[in-house]
Amino acid sequence: MLNHIVIMGRLTRDPELRRTASGVAVASFALAVDRDFGKNEAGEKETDFIDCVAWRQTGEFVSKYFTKGRMAVVSGRLQIRNWTDKDGNKRRSAEVVADNVYFGDSKRDGDSTGSAYAAPAAPAFGGYAAPTPAPASDFAMLDDDDAQLPF
Repeated sequence: MLNHIVIMGRLTRDPELRRTASGVAVASFALAVDRDFGKNEAGEKETDFIDCVAWRQTGEFVSKYFTKGRMAVVSGRLQIRNWTDKDGNKRRSAEVVADNVYFGDSKRDGDSTGSAYAAPAAPAFGGYAAPTPAPASDFAMLDDDDAQLPF
């Protein structure tokens, strides 16, 4: 059996980081995800608001680097939780338990301050760092004389 979900959307609020009694980090956040199909009567795309939870290092990463309005790609599993509200009624909630969270936009796209950050979207884990292009001044023009070529 397979339970894997990937969603992409914008955070509806800043992530809320909490810790369990044993000190394990857990971040809660929600994504506004546009549906790929159809439009409503007014011609607008419909949007789903999906609750997400990220544990341990992933939760700390989300709470540190993501804010309301940022685009995020969440990969994880769908979980249905049963709980009882304050009136004693039994409730069910669906949420995505995030295994990985990735940037869905660059900082410049999601930041209204016009920050100079312009790195391409990069995964949250795995130690990946996007290569940076060399400045143009590091290149030198070669003459048309083939005798100068090393091969």
